[in-house]
Amino acid sequence: MPTIAPSYIYAFFALVAVSSILISSFAAYAASLRTLPEMRQLQNLLNRVAAKSCELITLTTTTNSSSEAVLKLPSTIGNKHYWIRLHNETSKAWVEGVFSSMGLGDSAPRVYIPNFVFPSGNHSSAYGPAILECYMNGSTVKLHLESWRDSV
Repeated sequence: MPTIAPSYIYAFFALVAVSSILISSFAAYAASLRTLPEMRQLQNLLNRVAAKSCELITLTTTTNSSSEAVLKLPSTIGNKHYWIRLHNETSKAWVEGVFSSMGLGDSAPRVYIPNFVFPSGNHSSAYGPAILECYMNGSTVKLHLESWRDSV
């Protein structure tokens, strides 16, 4: 009789360990299923901002004037706020975005825009629509992104 009770206790602890491993793996799988569409939606928003940027750049360089567009972007993707930023290096310019829980860096999704542009500014989804401005400063084309709240 003394050997039966410890075997039940050991079996119970083994069952608890296996079930906790299964529950945590299913929770991680469910989180990854939710993350993939959110990242796809963020990439679509970046494509939209980059397309509007190229449109404004073409309009500005063709007419040698300034142009502005108000982008009505969603306030959240899923239940997460996001950031969009215009950035450049010496040979590249791009639009990048991340969710607020992540940091900007090399792993952030990017959409490249023409590299002769000097882009600047950022937009947080928590502050309403985004304003995209493009203007000539001498021979340099400047592209600026800001939140509606920053401009008012």
